[in-house]
Formats: sequence, C-alpha cells, structure tokens
Amino acid sequence: MSDAFKRQAAQAAMSEVRSGMRIGLGTGSTAKHFVDLLGAEVAKGFECLCVPTSEETAKQALSLGIPLTSLDDIDALDVTIDGADEIDRGFRLIKGGGGALLREKIVAAASARMVVIADNSKLVETLGQFPLPVEVNPFGFAATRRAVGNVMEAFGAQGGLSLRQRGGETFTTDGGHYILDASFGRISDAEAVSRALLDIPGVVQHGLFLDLCREAYLAAPDGVIRLSEQQA
Repeated sequence: MSDAFKRQAAQAAMSEVRSGMRIGLGTGSTAKHFVDLLGAEVAKGFECLCVPTSEETAKQALSLGIPLTSLDDIDALDVTIDGADEIDRGFRLIKGGGGALLREKIVAAASARMVVIADNSKLVETLGQFPLPVEVNPFGFAATRRAVGNVMEAFGAQGGLSLRQRGGETFTTDGGHYILDASFGRISDAEAVSRALLDIPGVVQHGLFLDLCREAYLAAPDGVIRLSEQQA
C-alpha cells in the first residue's frame, strides 16, 4: 500500500484526540504521519501532553514542538495512536517491525484506549504471516534463542528464527535488547504462544498485543474503514 493510505488512516484517527489530552505516540511509518498531523495542530494552539514510544518518535515530536512527558511523571494516558504489522478481527495485533515493541506495549497498557492506524493489507484472518518479534536480553542469548525455537516447534511454526540485523550489524532496541524474528506462519492460539514465550527468562517481551486494542482505522483504495470492538 502507498504512503498516502497510511496518511489517510492517520488523518482519520485525528478524530480520536481532543485538546488537553494525554496521548501516547506510536513508532513506525504510519505513526510518523500521525505525529506530523498532531504537530500541525499543536502549532495552531492544540494542547496535549505526549509520551513517545521510541527515541525516534521523541525526536520527531520535539522537532514539531509537541510537548512530551514520561510515565514516571504522569500516571495514565487518554489514548495511544500506533500502527500495527498485523491485526485480526479480534483486535489481536503483531507489532514490533520497527523495533519498539517493549515501549509500545508499556505505553499502550498505560492508556485508557489504544487505536491502531494502518492500511487494510494489515488486516488478517489469522496472525502469524508477519514474523513475530521477540525482544530478548543479550545475556545468555544462545540459550534464549534455543528456548524460543522450542516454543516455535511446540506450536507448529512453519518458518525459521532469525536475529534482526540492520546495516550489517545486530539491531539493538532503545532499551539495549536484541530482537528475534519468529516466522510462525500461522498462530492459532495467540494467548498460549504469549504465555509460553514470557515463561522464557531471557525474553523481555514479544510483539503479540492482546487485549490492548479496541479500535482501528484501516485505509483502503475506497476510503478509510473504522473498526471497533462494538461492531465485532
């Protein structure tokens, strides 16, 4: 899908924010459009206080004059607007393609609502075609990788497991962790996979976002579709 569709989804999600809100700002190509649009409103006098989910998003927001804070200084957010790599009709997500899944999940969990913005190619019947990012501690990496591989085998994963690279070097998250991309192909029981991965001591977090999202704006060639749990 073109970048224009991503911007359309971000534009539609602007209807979810009101002046005075505390807003979580997502990370990734679609969320970047939302931050740009929010920055334009701030320049016109829109008031908000925002928590970014990555250093990249923080840099962008500051360049646009968007006031930032942290979850150490406020106790909750009204809404988080973020992208997704996959979303199913039960509002389960795979996120983490941009490498910010841990902070994204922390911010989403601290929000009264999470709203996803994406193009409609991200809507799937079953999660798992997009490789599931698993954020791991560098200490004991080989042991953690073996344990993640065992979970994949137990759940019938159809693909492999790879350490994320960027620019020829091991990708490191803002928190100093590595990311393993687990190609399940199909995740028939996301809740069970989530529990199994989190039982591994070296796993910091994973990209299955369950019971967090309740609404999504998905841009398609014929317009933006709004999905909500109330419609499901």
